[in-house]
Amino acid sequence: MTDSQTLANDANTLWFDRPVPGVKQNLTAPLTAVDTEPSTECPSCHTLTTNTALIFNCYVCPHCDQHLAMTARERLNWFLDDVEGELGQEFVAKDPLKFVDSKPYPKRMSEAQAKTGESEALIVMYGKLRNLDVVTCAFDFRFMGGSMGSVVGDRFVQAAEKALNENKPLICFAASGGARMQEGLLSLMQMARTGAAVERLRLAGVPYLVVLTNPVYGGVTASLAMLGDIHLAEPKAMIGFAGKRVIEQTVRETLEEPFQRAEFLLEHGVVDEVVHRHQLIDTIYRLLAKLTHKPNIEA
Repeated sequence: MTDSQTLANDANTLWFDRPVPGVKQNLTAPLTAVDTEPSTECPSCHTLTTNTALIFNCYVCPHCDQHLAMTARERLNWFLDDVEGELGQEFVAKDPLKFVDSKPYPKRMSEAQAKTGESEALIVMYGKLRNLDVVTCAFDFRFMGGSMGSVVGDRFVQAAEKALNENKPLICFAASGGARMQEGLLSLMQMARTGAAVERLRLAGVPYLVVLTNPVYGGVTASLAMLGDIHLAEPKAMIGFAGKRVIEQTVRETLEEPFQRAEFLLEHGVVDEVVHRHQLIDTIYRLLAKLTHKPNIEA
């Protein structure tokens, strides 16, 4: 290269790319989309993924296929093609026991409501799943661990009654730590209430389908989450009544993983099928179309 060509190249170099004498150069890499957009770290592979990418991928990690948690409202809006209404907003939790642990129950409730933007741990909506009229409900694990208190029981029973009266399938997305200890016996009574509501659906021949997400434990597992006509589960979902540590302390044996994973429960007949979230809507639709003798618009 001649001296004239070198001078020409230097002249064409953008002025802001040229080093400035006496000024230390910034050697950091340019920002990427992950650095500039709100992102979420996958709890499994610890890879950062932008929230926009997660939404488009149904909150499934694109790197390791881990199914991340969805809020109740996100899940129902994703599941239903047309939301026609919401049930149960008139129910408000009381504090009949005046329960106080590290803080009073009303204070704990107000904190959960401020954190989640929801009034309770169960959201109920009804609308269209393609050409099917359905009633749906979903637990929000962010709200006090998705615990089941009297309002959760009220909302589930109201959902079941609407499904019964209008002959619409009921779908429940379960994600819970169990009964809410702050309501004592009142929370345990919801196991019987929800169980009775499901039995009325069964006697009337109204389909009730349960999707077990991660995690489902305690009184919810012991009642409404295990009373469905069909039980589906998302991959690697943790499902049980008591946790591993409690069971090991009770039976005095070491339990190997993955004895409470969805795949293990599928092998032992507890759930009917483990379904990837990308196939979940199609799977539920085909099952409900078959159970309700409605034409399958995909066929």
